[in-house]
Parts: sequence; C-alpha cells; structure tokens
Amino acid sequence: MAGTHVYAGAARSMGGTLGGVFRQAAGDDRWEHLTNGLPEEADVHAITVHPENPDVVYVGSTKGAYRSSTRGNSWERLALPDGSADIWSICIHPKNPRIVYAGVSPPGVYRSEDGGDSWHKMADPGLPDRVIMAFPCRVMRLAVDPNSPDDVYATLEANGAMRSRNRGETWEDCTADLIRFCEEPKYRSRIGSQTEIEGMLDGHALAVSAAAPGTVFLANRMGLFRSDDRGAHWKDMEINRFSPLTYGRDIRVSPHDPKVMYAALSPAARSTDGSIYRSDDVGQTWKRFDYGIKAEATMMAVAVHPRDPDQIYGVSRFGQLFGTQDSGRTWREHRLPEGVLDLYAVACG
Repeated sequence: MAGTHVYAGAARSMGGTLGGVFRQAAGDDRWEHLTNGLPEEADVHAITVHPENPDVVYVGSTKGAYRSSTRGNSWERLALPDGSADIWSICIHPKNPRIVYAGVSPPGVYRSEDGGDSWHKMADPGLPDRVIMAFPCRVMRLAVDPNSPDDVYATLEANGAMRSRNRGETWEDCTADLIRFCEEPKYRSRIGSQTEIEGMLDGHALAVSAAAPGTVFLANRMGLFRSDDRGAHWKDMEINRFSPLTYGRDIRVSPHDPKVMYAALSPAARSTDGSIYRSDDVGQTWKRFDYGIKAEATMMAVAVHPRDPDQIYGVSRFGQLFGTQDSGRTWREHRLPEGVLDLYAVACG
C-alpha cells in the first residue's frame, strides 16, 4: 500500500544507546530518527497512529505526550495537566477518534475529547499498592469496548487491571480474581517485589473485541487470560496448549475482523526468543504466525495496519522489526540503527 509508514519506539537502556521514534517507509530498509520537536532524552513507550488519518501520530514518552500531523516529520507537545507526565499508553476511541485516552505513571488516566488539543485528568483509580517493584507502577494499556463505548479497561505493571463504566470518570478494581489464581503454585512468580502474586499482576496489554461483547483479553507475565464479565472474573486461555512461549507481552484485535487476534509471546521479559501468534476465533485457538523469522530477544509488541489487513508488524526488544505484507506468507526483518537496544512499541499507517 502506497504511503505506509512503520514506527518503532525505543527507550535508552544504558549510556550510549538510542531512544525515541524511528520511522521506515514500508518496503524500504532505511530508518529515520524522528527528532523534530521530540526531546532528545525522551524514552518512547507508546505509539498510536490515527485509524482514519495516517498523517496523525501520537507518542507517549517519559517527557509527556506528543502529536504529529505530518507522519512524524515534526511534533508538538500536548498540553496535559502535568505536561511532563510519564506516558505509557495512548488509546484512540474506536467509535469517536476525537476521544483519546492516555495512561501514565504513577497510575492515572487522562482523557481528551478534541483529538489531543486539551486534556482532563480522570479520578485517581485508588488501587492498593499490592506489588512493590523497583520502578513506579504504570498504566501499560488502555482499551475501549466498541460494544459499550463508555467502558474503558486498563492494565497495570504491576498491579493487575481496572475498569471504568463511565468514560474514565471513576475506576473499579478488577484484580481480586487475578490474585485468586495464585492459590495454585504454577501461577506464583516473584522477580522484583515482596510477593508471589507479582506475576499475575504484571500486566502488559489488554484488548476488547466487537465479536465478544463484555469480554476483556489480558496479556501478562503468566500468559493470556480472558474475562467474559467485564473484568469481574478471569479464565486462563491456556496459551501453553498452542505455544511453548507463555509470557504475554502484547495482544491486539484486528481492526478488519474482530474474530482475529494477534499476541506477542516470549519465554520471559529478558530472553533470546519470541514469536507472534494469531487466533481466528476470538482467542479460542492460536497458531504461530511468524514462521521463518528468528527473534533474538523478547517480542515486545505487534501492530496491524488500520487499512490493510495483510500488513502486520512486530518488534523484539533488542532492535529487530519483523513485517509481513501478505498476511504472514512471507516475512522480512528490518534491523533498527545500531544503539537501539530497548524497543517498546510498534505502529503503522
């Protein structure tokens, strides 16, 4: 498709490494480091392309939220109530793209009703600090239910999940049933905190589908989970039936077919393997989708082109982008510039 661009977002993992936004024209091998208006010291955690206007791109970073109306050629800082907030997620409403949500660290949510020109800070979620990690808790992903457009869901690293039934004005905790899993030893995991419920509350991504009203899909350290009652109760999707990789880093619903989903799976947060899996039945069964590629690190994110269902892209942590333009029949690897060692986000449009 003419005019398609792929974007990758990176953080600086140590001195001498590169963070920021990198752009590539689909089919090309050259990367551009987009710096016009973005602070050099910004680590980028989220990139979202407008679903109807590919010229408009939103970025979430450690130095606030930014918007481009020129596919990243230039950026403007968005006027959040706390302009320097650490933004980890940006979600465009599926029914009204003028409504945009941003998730921050420490946990909070902002909402814009004019495409990002102005923002309101939503009520403090008020979740208890169940897991004390070395880093501040953050809102890793926001999703709006297209069947119930006032329903907004969020997952936190590392504090479970929450929902709003009123467009983010107030929030309810959806974590109690995730903690229940830890009664079984196989769901216990402690790496950097004081508690073995850490793994089940280590949320990375969530998604909702028009093909499954009231259902929320969650990717966390322990796998993929689903709730069929708006986050009140959770079930293990048992991804281990289909994949040897069970660390869930990303989960996305295709904008072209709500029954089709993609997941980024790996062995662990820091690993030498990762794959993209696809489901054609709203998560009931999964198959590896990216045969022929070799991720050298954890698969961090996956993106589906908003106007071309054949284009899917994924990034691994240490500087690899993988892409298909024929719905998975063939793949190409595109190495990011030397010095990009901590990728978080991928988007296209």
